[in-house]
Amino acid sequence: MPSKPYLNFADVQKIAAAAQAEALANNWAVTIAICDDGGHLLSLQRLDGAAPLSSHIAPSKAKTAALGRRESKVYEDIINNGRTAFLTVPFIEGMLEGGVPVIVDGHVIGAVGVSGVKSDQDAQIARAGIAALAQ
Repeated sequence: MPSKPYLNFADVQKIAAAAQAEALANNWAVTIAICDDGGHLLSLQRLDGAAPLSSHIAPSKAKTAALGRRESKVYEDIINNGRTAFLTVPFIEGMLEGGVPVIVDGHVIGAVGVSGVKSDQDAQIARAGIAALAQ
C-alpha cells in the first residue's frame, strides 16, 4: 500500500508561526487558516485588527487549494477569464488568490489560506508559512 507524508501538529505550529511572523513584520492584520489535504481545518488564527469576515474567507481559500491541488488564484483567473460557470463547482468556495497548497515529495498534504490584505500579500504570507517546513 502506498504511503504519503501528512501534516502533524508540530508542522502546523511551524507553518502558523512563520505565517504570523510574516504578517506581523509587514503590519498586516490577517486571518491565517491551515487545513489538511481533505480541506479540514487544523488551525485558525485571526490576528488583532483582522476583519471578522476574513475568518470565513481564509479557511475557504485553504480548502480550495487543498481539494484543487493548486493555488486558489488558478480558479480566480479561470473565472476572471470568462468561465463564470466555474462558480458552480461543488465544495469550492474560496476562489480568490491567497490559498496555497502544501506540497511535500510531490504530495499535496494540506494548504494555507490567508485573508485580510491584498490578495498577492495574502499569498505571500501563506508561502512564508509553508517555507518554514523546509527549515
